[in-house]
Amino acid sequence: MCAQGYPMQDDTPRGFAFAGGAFFLWGLLPFYFKALEHVPTVEVIAHRILWAVPVALGVLIWLGRTADLRVALRTPRMLAMGFVTAALISVNWGIYVWLIQSGQAMEAALGYYIMPIFSVFLGATLLRERLSMQQWGAVALAAAAVLVLTWEGGQLPLGALGLTFSWGFYAYFKRALPIGPNQGFTLEAMILTPFALGFLIWGWQGGTLYSAQAGALDWVLLLGCGVITAVPLMLYANGAKGLRLSTIAISSYVIPTMIFLISLTFFAEPFEGARRVAFPMIWAAMGLYIWEVLRQRRAPKLPPRLS
Repeated sequence: MCAQGYPMQDDTPRGFAFAGGAFFLWGLLPFYFKALEHVPTVEVIAHRILWAVPVALGVLIWLGRTADLRVALRTPRMLAMGFVTAALISVNWGIYVWLIQSGQAMEAALGYYIMPIFSVFLGATLLRERLSMQQWGAVALAAAAVLVLTWEGGQLPLGALGLTFSWGFYAYFKRALPIGPNQGFTLEAMILTPFALGFLIWGWQGGTLYSAQAGALDWVLLLGCGVITAVPLMLYANGAKGLRLSTIAISSYVIPTMIFLISLTFFAEPFEGARRVAFPMIWAAMGLYIWEVLRQRRAPKLPPRLS
C-alpha cells in the first residue's frame, strides 16, 4: 500500500488526480487477487515482483531518473537498507494477497485502518515524538479493538497485525533510504527479482508450478501483476508531490474503506459478533486521527527562532 509524501503548502488538482488514481486502484485490488485465488500465494507474489521490474525501469528511463538507482546499487549502505525494505514489502504483499485469496478481505481492511495509527505509535516509541491527547486516544481505541477481536476469536487477528506491522516498519526504514520513491521501489523489486525467479525455476523443475499449466486468462492476470503493482505506486509518488501530508493522511483511508465495502457487499464476508464492536472502535480511532491531522493543519505556523 501508501508510502511517504512530500510537504506542500497547497493541494493541487494534479496532486489530487494522481493520488486519487492510486488510491482507487489500490482499493480495487481485492477483485484482482480474488480472480487469482486458485494460484498459490507465493507464486502470485513471485510474478508480482518479476513483472514489476520492467514496468518500473521503463518509467525511470522515460523520466530520465536512473542515475540515483545506479548510485544505490553501488553504495553498500543503501543496498543493505534496500534489502531490509524489500523484505518487509514482500511480507506485506504476501499477507495481503493471502488474506484476499482465503476470504479474509475484511481483516485486510482492518489492518489498513490501523496502519496510520500504528505509524503514530512508532513515531512516539522509536522517534520520541510527542503525541497529543487525540493521538493517544486513537492508539488506545485501536488497541482495544484488537483486544475485542482477540477475546472472541481466541487469538490475535494475526493477518491484520501482520499487514500493519510490516507496512509500519517498512515506512519507518524507508526514511533511511535517501532516494526518490520511484527509484526506491525499483531498487526493492530488483533486489527481490533473483528470489522470485529462483522460486519460479525451482517450481517449474519440480513440476509444482501452477503457471506452467496456466491458461491464457491466468497468464494475462499474472503478467498484469507487474502493472497493478508498479503503476499505483508511481501515481502515488507523483501525486504526493502536489498534496499536503495532512491531505494524504486523511484521503488514504479511502483504501481500507473500499476493501471493507468490497468484502461486505461483493465477497459476502460475515460482519457480526466482535467485528460489529471492533470496527466502530477503529472508525472512532480513525476519526480522532483525522481530527488531530486537521487540527495541526489549522494551527498557525510559528516563525523560526533567531539565535
